[in-house]
Amino acid sequence: MNDYGYLISPPELNVEVAASSTSIDLRDKRRAYCRNGVREYQVSLVAEARLEWFCLEDDDSRPQLPDPQGVLPSRGFPGLRRPIAPLLAGDTAQVRAALTGPESLSTKPPKTSVNRAD
Repeated sequence: MNDYGYLISPPELNVEVAASSTSIDLRDKRRAYCRNGVREYQVSLVAEARLEWFCLEDDDSRPQLPDPQGVLPSRGFPGLRRPIAPLLAGDTAQVRAALTGPESLSTKPPKTSVNRAD
């Protein structure tokens, strides 16, 4: 924390929507986020109707594979699940169901908290 009580660290998760900047998002930004310690990086590739999710492992940003149900789970945010096909199809009901189901973000208390020193 700095003198004002703010955390000084990279984001845990960065989400990008790439339409015309796919090569920049998958190459330059991915390397920059990895170098700066961003733990998870998601890119929605609009023109290709594809979703990429990378996690920081051993100082490298590695692609995540979906589970057998076609869902990409977050490593750092338990309950954050991205069902690929419904997400790309714009099926907000199924996407919302993945976020509000039994393993959802809303049912899990945070593992850690940050207390600001006064």
